[in-house]
Amino acid sequence: MLRVTDLHAYYGKSHVIQGVSLEVGDGELVGLLGRNGVGKTTLLKSIMGLVPPRRGSVLFDGAELSRLAAHEIPRRGIGYVPQGRRIFPLLTVRENLRTGLAKSGNSVGEDAAFAPIFADFPVLEGRLGQLGGTLSGGEQQMLAISRALLGRPKLIMLDEPMEGLMPAMVTMVRDTVKRIADMGVGVVLVEQNVRMVLDVADRVYIMQKGAVTFTGQAPDCTDEVLLQHLGV
Repeated sequence: MLRVTDLHAYYGKSHVIQGVSLEVGDGELVGLLGRNGVGKTTLLKSIMGLVPPRRGSVLFDGAELSRLAAHEIPRRGIGYVPQGRRIFPLLTVRENLRTGLAKSGNSVGEDAAFAPIFADFPVLEGRLGQLGGTLSGGEQQMLAISRALLGRPKLIMLDEPMEGLMPAMVTMVRDTVKRIADMGVGVVLVEQNVRMVLDVADRVYIMQKGAVTFTGQAPDCTDEVLLQHLGV
């Protein structure tokens, strides 16, 4: 589904992404690990066209994305939940959800489209008229994920979705991410909670200094591998 090949991206003269290659299949849950500052977020932004790559290829369902404008890429079927949630704080929960629904081309009514979201995150149904910025951190993360899912993506990329959440909320988000993959949606999961990623991921990539230094099945990430590549 997604094939990134020899991708290079820069911030000004700083060479942040240095020849990264990565693949994600249908319904595959891929973990992307690495210390802070190694380029994980920049890689996701490059795939989404927010940091345009200078060299390399991003193929999605056989189509090249690397030369598309950023607003065109979600329409191709890629959902993105950025670090820090980035909901619209002055819009209501309903209005935030509508922004995701607008990208889907879904012909069903709003209530029918929202029903699966409320099955996963029932608390949102009772918050529809509440401003997004007044939600708790966990509720904002539910809203960010729900908004991305309403675009009916074939692939969803989540950047630190468990950051700052209470343990019970971490478990809920983890289970939701796994359920998304079980529905056949590809998932790229960037997360500092290494053990949680290894518990749910099919395959794992580890990045250091802008490059992938390890790739393998999740069970291949032994303590020795983690110590060598992450220092943990």
